[in-house]
Amino acid sequence: MANINRLKVVLVEQGKTGKWLSEQLGKSNCTVSKWCSNTVQPDLVTLDKIARLLDVDVKDLLNTTTKK
Repeated sequence: MANINRLKVVLVEQGKTGKWLSEQLGKSNCTVSKWCSNTVQPDLVTLDKIARLLDVDVKDLLNTTTKK
């Protein structure tokens, strides 16, 4: 699967862990780990919650689809 989200990068930039995020969202560590490794993707509602928790725009959590 392609690297669709930048969740792992944003967590590292903010000094936060997947465990912290899983606790904030009430999700399992395993689920957040799968999001961070791009094995599966969070749904749009969850992605919005993540953006709010990390105080970033949803677009900052996604890799661009345009070529540079």
